Amino acid sequence: MLVILGFAMILVFMTLIMTKRLSPILALILVPTIFGLFAGAGLGIGDMVMDAIASMSSTAALLLFAIIYFGIMIDVGLFDKLVEFILKVAGNDPVKVVLGTALLTGAVSLDGDGSTTFIVVTAAMLPIYQRLEMSPVVLTCVAGLINGTLNIVPWGGPTARASSALQIDANEIFVPMVPSLVAGLLVCLIFAYVLGISERRRLAKNGVAWVEDRGSNRRRDLVGAVAGASTTAGSSAGTTAGGHGHGSGSSASANDDTTPEAGPASANDTGDSAGSGTGLSNTALDPNRATLRPKLFWFNLALTVAVMVLLIIDILPLPYLFMIGTVIALMVNFPKMKDQQEELASHATAIISVVAMVMAAGVLTGIMSGTGMVDAMAEWLVEVIPNSMGPYMAVITGLLSIPMTFFMSNDAFYFGILPVLAETASHFGISAADMARASITGQPVHMQSPLVPAILLLVSLSGVELGDHHKKVLWRALIVALVMLAVGVAVGVIGIG
Repeated sequence: MLVILGFAMILVFMTLIMTKRLSPILALILVPTIFGLFAGAGLGIGDMVMDAIASMSSTAALLLFAIIYFGIMIDVGLFDKLVEFILKVAGNDPVKVVLGTALLTGAVSLDGDGSTTFIVVTAAMLPIYQRLEMSPVVLTCVAGLINGTLNIVPWGGPTARASSALQIDANEIFVPMVPSLVAGLLVCLIFAYVLGISERRRLAKNGVAWVEDRGSNRRRDLVGAVAGASTTAGSSAGTTAGGHGHGSGSSASANDDTTPEAGPASANDTGDSAGSGTGLSNTALDPNRATLRPKLFWFNLALTVAVMVLLIIDILPLPYLFMIGTVIALMVNFPKMKDQQEELASHATAIISVVAMVMAAGVLTGIMSGTGMVDAMAEWLVEVIPNSMGPYMAVITGLLSIPMTFFMSNDAFYFGILPVLAETASHFGISAADMARASITGQPVHMQSPLVPAILLLVSLSGVELGDHHKKVLWRALIVALVMLAVGVAVGVIGIG
């Protein structure tokens, strides 16, 4: 009976989310509560849920302060210099422009919010693509690949969800996966270079030759094109796809596939949700925004590098590390209390979405484990899966994550499917951490899913048909995902029982 109830609950949960009958937060709370009562949880259901929520507090704190920190860095203009630098270096060479797109996407993707990333990247790079008559599909392909690969950061959606679903520390999942992340990014850069070469040849074939131009006037024109296009693109972002940006008075949503899907998802899921906002005039590309702190650029850069280094060497818990970083960033960049309050308030929407998602996840995971559904379903799967396949459950999970996270939301996969697979794998000596690491390798493909509003925002802003984007990006994303999985297995962080 528990097996039937467990699979029925997952089916109902997935159906309601995929058909958008209920929001993920509502489904995470309502569906398991109903099925938990059918399973005989009774009044003990409250203790099950609270125990699970208590175990997720560190994940919620990590997502909360990571969103604030990177939001502040975007607001004060940390990435503005990078945008200008890319425009100057790229000039009018298609290869450099495409590689610049990859580097800019990677830098902005650190905030875990796919929507913010795609708004900034399209506003900065699309004018250059149009001026050079380059295909905007190349822009969406490169941006989608890089953002999907970096979606596994600890404050991003999938890692946060896996951490919450399996009740293990997000750092334990992410840090061992750094070699896989580096390998995935290298493959993305190779694809970007090849795409740039192809664009150069296509343009030459069509009679549009590129010329190395190091003149300052040309560079000024390109930089000016960004400011000139900001208002138009921002309006498109706000009206066509519900885009948003970080900035004074703007609101941001966490990305999936972030958060759990919304931000850090959606910790972004990032980025499975695209929030609403005021457009590009309030983003990091607005040269006149009130939050800019150009005199503090080097301080903010040093602070961010220090936070990243401390994150990798793992000498402080991640939530506390971002707490300290956020406090320092706020005190230095916004010394007045009123300004600090306004800066925090500008990111309130993203913060509320992310923390609410993590807390709601505690209902599902707590009831599934407390009622014994997970154990019963795992025992059934153990009986079904041949013993010869059991030791490869982590690899199987990695392969399954590619199509499953494309055709369903991260919420459905990480909260509904992964706990069952992980419990099954434990019978074959495979740890929950190994399963969590394997489960996030499918994110490069997941981020291209039409279920992810951030990718819809990207193609909308770029004027690209989703089908054209998929033709160019899907097979490349599949290769990146398989490379990440293979490297994880090769270095021993995705184990074989």
